[in-house]
Amino acid sequence: MSTIRVERTGPDSAGRMAQVHSLCFQPFWSEGEIAAMMHMPTTVGLLAWCGDAIVGMALYRVAADEAELLTIGVVPAHRGQGAGAQILACGEAEAAARGAARLFLEVSTLNSSAKSLYLRTGYSQIGQRRAYYPDGSDALVLEKALSGDGQRSGSQPITPFSE
Repeated sequence: MSTIRVERTGPDSAGRMAQVHSLCFQPFWSEGEIAAMMHMPTTVGLLAWCGDAIVGMALYRVAADEAELLTIGVVPAHRGQGAGAQILACGEAEAAARGAARLFLEVSTLNSSAKSLYLRTGYSQIGQRRAYYPDGSDALVLEKALSGDGQRSGSQPITPFSE
């Protein structure tokens, strides 16, 4: 596997992020929806690259001492190669650096690979939302405590805005 590089990005990358999201999810978020979120000062956008190709993305929201993973996706051709874990680790480090002590997320009960990643990386289930997703599946609500120093063991530094 080639090296994955994760970079923090701004609203001008909403189109790229929407393209990745459309390869990962149905229904997917549009460029306009992503741009609107990215214009909020509490939102953090990440793009993952393998060489010149974008292989994944994530959006986080950080407010006060809490963060929420809004979405994370890895394009199908690059799944199972560690990109998701690296994006997740970088997002956790960024959230902690912005003062978040805890990170929350929802994951479909049908998404076994994502559930496995989250449980493997220290998330715990704290709730469940019935029929949360458009396909009728339930969402597990997960939480993870973040370190207070802005760093997480094994995380990679995030490159400043690239665009």
